Amino acid sequence: MIIVDAHQHYWQPSRGDYGWLADAPEALRAAFLPADLQAQRKAAGVTASVLVQAAPTEPETRYLFELAQQDAGVVGVIGWVDMEAVDVEARIDALIRDGNGLLCGLRPMAQDLADPDWLASPALDRAFDCIQARGLAFDALVGMPQLPALLRRLQRQPALRVVLDHAGKPSIGEAPIALWANWIDQLSAHPQLYCKLSGLLTQLSGTTHEEAIAPYAQHLFASFGSTRLIWGSDWPVLTLRASFEHWLRLAQTYTERYAPGTQADVFAANAVRCYALKLDTHS
Repeated sequence: MIIVDAHQHYWQPSRGDYGWLADAPEALRAAFLPADLQAQRKAAGVTASVLVQAAPTEPETRYLFELAQQDAGVVGVIGWVDMEAVDVEARIDALIRDGNGLLCGLRPMAQDLADPDWLASPALDRAFDCIQARGLAFDALVGMPQLPALLRRLQRQPALRVVLDHAGKPSIGEAPIALWANWIDQLSAHPQLYCKLSGLLTQLSGTTHEEAIAPYAQHLFASFGSTRLIWGSDWPVLTLRASFEHWLRLAQTYTERYAPGTQADVFAANAVRCYALKLDTHS
């Protein structure tokens, strides 16, 4: 079976534009580059991956295009653009050109912004219109504080193809599941919204056992079904809790438990469809 990792990162801290790493665990402050992942990915049986931005700069997106040339497994890049720039359309077009077919989506780091309502700002309408017109996906890197604004954006632009990163980052083992589940129910009512089955291990609080993820996975399958869930590793952030292969096998276990017979969709076909990846999942 072809497996696509729809969410992984590479980064080089010496570039100087990964500000969030200053407050990250020390284990993440190193460089993570193609040579650090390729053997693990091959051993786990993962065919291809989508590389996701980790710095809020357009030069970092172009750096990812360069790294993709060193890693034949990368079939798409989700980049960053200044969505408030007056020339945002030209900036997006330039990234599409420079990516030479690799750019498949854009992701602002909304979870790190002071204004939780930023995603709903009318000042972003032109950027969202351009993302939609260019056939790109919008990756929503949000936590619970930003979910109301994301919902308002979906209501205003129902045709926008959106991917909810890391299931909206629930606090597993720390906060009641009900509030998160209510937001997931409202968001999943929008048929153009996909959700990543990713990042859940690192959402576990303290010493909470990984089996605490099960009711969250069950709710995701109940809300999105097997046609709008997309698996991603979130490597190397994943390494704070588990190995690449461990999370893959755990996600496969949950998929077989809550949506038997749908592995090909969750682990490949949905990502290919959502991001319009040039990958034949039937080969």
